[in-house]
Order: sequence, then structure tokens, then C-alpha cells
Amino acid sequence: MKTMEPIGRPRAFLTVFLKEVKENLRDRRTIISAFVTGPLLGPLMLVMLLNITLNRQFDKAEKPLPVPVIGAEQAPNLMRALKAEGIVPKPPIANPEAAVRKQDADVVLRISPDYASAWRKGEAVQVEMIFDSSQRDADAAVDRVSQIVETFAREQGAMRLVARGLSPSTAWPVVAAKRDQATAQARAALMFSILPYFFVLTVFMGGMYLAIDLTAGERERQSLEPLFSNPVPRWKILAGKLAAICTFATASLLISLLAFGVVGPFIPTEKLGMELDLGPRFAGQVLVLMVPLIALLAALQSMVAAFAKSYREAQTYLSLLLFVPALPSILLSTMPIKSQDWMYAVPLLGQHLGIMQLLRGDGVTLQQAGLCLAGSLAAALVGVLATARLYQSERLAISG
Repeated sequence: MKTMEPIGRPRAFLTVFLKEVKENLRDRRTIISAFVTGPLLGPLMLVMLLNITLNRQFDKAEKPLPVPVIGAEQAPNLMRALKAEGIVPKPPIANPEAAVRKQDADVVLRISPDYASAWRKGEAVQVEMIFDSSQRDADAAVDRVSQIVETFAREQGAMRLVARGLSPSTAWPVVAAKRDQATAQARAALMFSILPYFFVLTVFMGGMYLAIDLTAGERERQSLEPLFSNPVPRWKILAGKLAAICTFATASLLISLLAFGVVGPFIPTEKLGMELDLGPRFAGQVLVLMVPLIALLAALQSMVAAFAKSYREAQTYLSLLLFVPALPSILLSTMPIKSQDWMYAVPLLGQHLGIMQLLRGDGVTLQQAGLCLAGSLAAALVGVLATARLYQSERLAISG
């Protein structure tokens, strides 16, 4: 058990704060959790997985694509059109259905045996595309082949109409003109909608082990009772501990924002017609929105850890609390709703909506930012007061 030095009243807050920060800077588990696992590995893994996935899709969309064709000799004109667009017809396979299920082929074309005779008569012909929609890796190949076949069909249909002295527009009396109002940044926001949850998770993980150690850990080591025996108001002790937790959580968030700012340019969003801005301006605005939430999560973690009698028990409780930050993301992904100003005053939900607005490039209005800060600050104050009340209990210092 560590011996506790007497704490003077005037500098009680600063003494507790510095003590907790110095001690936990020597704790490898806390350092790895706060400064490596979440803030660094997360962005690196996200970028790596995105690059691997996108590059595979780009390869299938741009490079020559081998496609087994059954009955290729029946449709030489279609084969020429496919080859012109980078499709490489391959010999037929015996069981195409089993091949696509086993991922031996992304898509197989099967041309009807009566294709040639029906084509000469000017009748509709059938070309089957055999694929497995549950294989996400095959989507790009299926879409590419489908577009080529459909384009070929429209061109041939137009030529048939012209041969009969009719205008090609006769077959399409109504044309739907699509006017997509989404900006490049808005499309990127849809793809990276996980970022708000990731930032909240980073803050949570950044302070979690510190919160456990400063309450349940000290209680288990029987060092909390000597600390409370000092002639210092307990709210000052709590304030010092909360400040230490907030410091680690804020540092974790800053590392995460810096990491995303560094790796962001390596995400090939321009190939998708998207624009992703994770620069200093974005990082600063996210930090402002997250500040009151950092205090709220620190208070909640300290309060939950105070109910535990051991380090392991506190770890279990806080692991369950870890699901709370995911609620806004789950809610908005399963129930897309139009955001309203009052929603910004709801902790976690307000931060999620605000960060999504920043990703879309729309920015956050002063009213929305004010509601977000005020709502989270009010909730943080309630959490701090509840934790302070819990700290007044003599049972908190007793281990076992």
C-alpha cells in the first residue's frame, strides 16, 4: 500500500491532479489505452481497410475483368461489345450456380441457345447474369457487366427503330433527369458516418482505465482512505481526479484528430467523387463540441467505478457503460430522422449531429453549437454533483 503525503488546503486540487497524472503516466495499461489503442490504431486500421476495399473495387471497375460466358458463339456482336469495355470472355463452366456461390467467379453470363435466330427475326433475346448478391465483393463486377449489357441493348434497340424509320425516342417517351443535390463532402459524410461514434469512443477509452484506477483501484489498494483523511474538502479531491481523467481523455481525442488529419489524404475519396476534409479547422470544431462531453463521461465513469469494490468489477461495469455512446449512431442508422435544433441539446446525440454537419461541409450554426454545449454542460454538472455526493459517503473509502 502506498503511503499518502499530507495535502495542504490551498493547493489541494493541484496536488491531487498532478499526483494522479504522474502516477498514471507510469502505468503502461493506461498509456496504451489512452494514447495508442484507440486514437492511433483506429484511424490506421480504418484507412487501411478502406484502401484495401476500395482498391479491390476500383480494380474490378477499371482493369480487364474475366467473365465465364456460356453460349458465347451465339452472340458475337455482344462479345465484341464486352471486349471493347474491358470484359474478357472466358470458357463456359459446367455449374455456374455453384461457381458463383463458391466465389470461383463473380458473375457468369449465359446466352440463350436461340439467341442468334431470335436476333435475326428482330425479337427480344435473353442474356442471363448469374451471380450471388450475398457476396459483397462481387458487386462491382456485377454492376459493370450489367451496365455494359444494358447499354448494348439500348443501342441495338435504337438501331432497330431507325431501320424501321422511327425515331429512337419512340421507345422512351419519358426520360427521368436526375439532379443530385448532394455535394462531394455530403457524399463523403454518408460513407464516414462512423466517425462521430469513433470520437466519442476514443474519449471514453482515453479516460476509462484512469477512472477505474482513481476510484476502484485506490479503494482496492486501500489508498483511498488515507487520501480522504487529509483535512481537505472531498470535492477538491474529486475535482483533481476528474481533471486528471479529462486531461487523458482530451489528449486521446487530440491524438485521434491529429491521426485522422494525417491519414485522411491517403483515403482515395476523389476516385469516388467525394471530398473529405479532416484538417485543423474540422479538428478544432470537433474539439469544441466534445469538451463538455469529456467532462460528462469523466463524471459518469467515476460515479460507476465508485460503486465497484474492486478493479475488475469496475472494469465490468464500465464495459457495459461503453454501449451508451453507440446509441445515437444505432438510432440514426436504423431510424433516419430529420435533425431539429432541440436534438443538439441532447448529450451524445448533439455531438453526433454536429460532427455529421461538419463532415457534410454545412457547418454548425451558433444556435446549434450553443444548444450542444449547454445541454452537455448541464448534464455534466448533474453528473459531477451526483459523483460529489457519492464522494461524501464514508463507505467509499472502505475496501472489501
